[in-house]
Amino acid sequence: MNETQPMVYVVEDDEAVRDSLELLLKSEGHGVQTFATASAFLDEYSDEMAGCIVLDIRMPGMDGMELQRRLNERNAILPIIFVTGHGDVPLAVDAMKGGAVDFIQKPYKEEALLEKIHTALEQDREQRATLGQKQEIQRRLETLTPRENEIMDRMIAGQANKVIAIELDISQRTVEIHRSRVMHKMGTHSLAHLVRMVMSVKDRIDAS
Repeated sequence: MNETQPMVYVVEDDEAVRDSLELLLKSEGHGVQTFATASAFLDEYSDEMAGCIVLDIRMPGMDGMELQRRLNERNAILPIIFVTGHGDVPLAVDAMKGGAVDFIQKPYKEEALLEKIHTALEQDREQRATLGQKQEIQRRLETLTPRENEIMDRMIAGQANKVIAIELDISQRTVEIHRSRVMHKMGTHSLAHLVRMVMSVKDRIDAS
């Protein structure tokens, strides 16, 4: 199977901004696809998409944060760079907690955006390469302790740290430490990437 061509997916409701971004990115040699709404992108999304998303945080209808939540539910690993307004820094911080790789404030320098896109594309390439290395994923899984495995399974099932702590009768801080060790040993900082790695080598996820 041919490797999917990496694309920069621009999700932006302002037509002028959308067009200028498309022109800029194409002039730099990037493949580009643009979307006027978050829901239009979601309709087109598939796990085979490679590259990154440049996503406006505030849009009518489904906003950027909601699109991020929907993509997280689908274990999407496409890195997201949020484009934010002056007053959106708290939202951007929440977006980073939700797995966004970066954010940039308007008005921004084109060079700064291109640099962030380059970093995001490199991250996506590395994550997809990892997903293809099943023996390496298996090796990393075997380095986990029984407790780390237990925590990881609950992370993958979508349980919050507080819930894991209550159910295992341990402190939330202990859960956070184990969670950090799992991510470190598995070589990722993205929960969606962790889920995809585990799914690629083991039938550990309840298909229901």
